[in-house]
This record gives sequence, C-alpha cells and structure tokens, in this order.
Amino acid sequence: MLDHSCQAQRHPLAERGLDLYETPAVAVEALLRVERLPHGIWEPAAGRGAIVRTLRDRGHAVIASDVHDYGGLHFVGDFLTQEKMPAGCEAIVTNPPYQIAEPFVAHALKLAPLVIMLLRLAFLESERRCGILEGHGLARVHIFRKRLPMMHRDGWEGRKANSGMAFAWYVWIRGYNDGPTTLDRTSWER
Repeated sequence: MLDHSCQAQRHPLAERGLDLYETPAVAVEALLRVERLPHGIWEPAAGRGAIVRTLRDRGHAVIASDVHDYGGLHFVGDFLTQEKMPAGCEAIVTNPPYQIAEPFVAHALKLAPLVIMLLRLAFLESERRCGILEGHGLARVHIFRKRLPMMHRDGWEGRKANSGMAFAWYVWIRGYNDGPTTLDRTSWER
C-alpha cells in the first residue's frame, strides 16, 4: 500500500506515449464553480476533448489543439512552438502532459494573460520551478479535497480506480501582484 501511495509504481515514459490522461468532467465543473472564465479559451492539450466538451457545454468558445490528431481539433500542432494565442482567446485552460508540464506552463505564461492548468499538487514542490511559481502571477491554487476519479492513461487496460495523486487547478494571472498565492480547498462532488 505504501509503495502505491508514494508513486513507486509509476510507468516509464516510454509506456506513457503522448501522456494523454483525460480530465474528468467533474474536475472542469469544479473549476467553473470557483473561477470566472472568459468566453474565448484555448485548450492546447485537448486530447479527445474532455475539457473542451465541458467548457462548450457551459457556453464558452473553445479552440482545441493538440500535438496529435485525436479528431475534432481546430488545429494540430506542438503547443511549445506556437508564437501567439488563437484569435479571440483570452485564456489557456488545460491538463498538460505531465512529462513536459514545466515547459508547458512557462510557455503558456508568455502567451496568455490568464493561464489555468490542472497539475499534480506536488507541482508546488521544487526549487527549479521558482521561475514559474514565484513572481509570475500565480494567484490561486484550488486543491481537490478528494482524489479525482478515473485519471487513467489513454489505452489503460488495468484496474480502474481513483487517481493515486492529489491534483489542483493552478491559476496564473498576468500582472497579479496583490500578495501571496491563495490556496483553496474545493470539491469535485456536487
């Protein structure tokens, strides 16, 4: 039991492929209860569209892109090579590939005035992330009280269970200088 909770059973990067872990709709609905999002949003790691569908169902105009064509995307492209936001988008909202989460966040901060990422809670730990976690507008972190359901790698055939990791929505606002980052405990359950 201890090994599982400490992530000792993580899969090698080679097994994880493109690192597609579909975001449960309840996680996006929880975000919408605690954050006011602009109408135009870019989802640059859209995968099969889990975040996109939930945001569109709530009336947002979402541009969906990904490095791989899973179908239903506005465009296929490597987010890390994009030089500007798509027209009409005012925010980036995504669940980035974990193996490149750090450069994903850093690049998003260059492009968008509002960046919201679903990341492991452990993302807060690390000396090397100071450049994106301190002094770059991290306004709020919405931490889930309970582990998110069904965060399984695309194509996973093993046992289905709640995530073994704690997740949170991280909210960066360009120009935010109003004090320390606010930590908020939230629930994905209604």
